[in-house]
Amino acid sequence: MPPRFDLSLYLVTDPEMTARRGVLETVVAAVAGGVTMVQLRDKTGSARTLAETGRALLAVLRPLGVPLLVNDRIDVAHAIGADGVHIGQDDLPPAAARALLGRHAIIGLSVTAADQLGTIDHSVDYVGLGPIFPTGTKADAAPALGETEFAALRRRIARPVVAIGGITLENAASAIAAGAD
Repeated sequence: MPPRFDLSLYLVTDPEMTARRGVLETVVAAVAGGVTMVQLRDKTGSARTLAETGRALLAVLRPLGVPLLVNDRIDVAHAIGADGVHIGQDDLPPAAARALLGRHAIIGLSVTAADQLGTIDHSVDYVGLGPIFPTGTKADAAPALGETEFAALRRRIARPVVAIGGITLENAASAIAAGAD
């Protein structure tokens, strides 16, 4: 069983989104502001670059008790000893991630539609459901679910759920009201 984790303020970071400040500096500021879990996402970087960034983040986050997950790259998460991984529907299945990372790893899975609910198995610790709102930060994002559809899908998921996609200060309360953990 993985360690307890808190999804209340989950930062997904990306070097392309933090170029001015940098990933490490952005994460440090976000954690100081209350972030409870961090996902390192870098769709274009090399495995080496991702591992270097991940190790630097772990050095800052571990003493604070804030888990670091790596997006998609189970190999990198394993190599650096990250706290877990967040995978999508086109990545290795959750059971394979669990087999590679072990029983203490945090395994998150993205779900964007009702027909993907069957991919949530015993290996999944939490689900990233969405996008709940339209988002401009992921070019290939699925259409926004909206609060009503998000809530309907949320009721069918027996795991903690984090809302993903288009979350802002103005609409975060709506995501929580729709069922996000």
